[in-house]
Amino acid sequence: MTTRTRPLSPHVQIYKMPFTAILSISHRITGVALAVGTIVLGYWLASAAYGPVAYGHAQAVLGSFLGKLVLFGWTAALFYHLCNGIRHLFWDVGRGFEPAAADKSGRIVVGAAAVLTVLTWIIA
Repeated sequence: MTTRTRPLSPHVQIYKMPFTAILSISHRITGVALAVGTIVLGYWLASAAYGPVAYGHAQAVLGSFLGKLVLFGWTAALFYHLCNGIRHLFWDVGRGFEPAAADKSGRIVVGAAAVLTVLTWIIA
């Protein structure tokens, strides 16, 4: 009986995931977060339709620390997904596929999303 010496897959602690792969996974996660956030938005709008008591309750929930944290995360997800979607539009026309360009545009996406999120919360 002979044993085969096949290479093993890189271990999780050894393998360093590429930045573009992390951005791709984050894009999918923020898409799901936006769907959940839309349900929260629907709850807030429905509470306004149900009257002042329901709206006051929704305002209390969304105005709490946890509610504001969720809204901040939803805002960050919105701007990240938007900026990364614009990046994908450039890719759709064949621009920015080079590894250096993809890395640079990914860093721009993260920075722009952070700046837009903070600016929105400062203005609001």
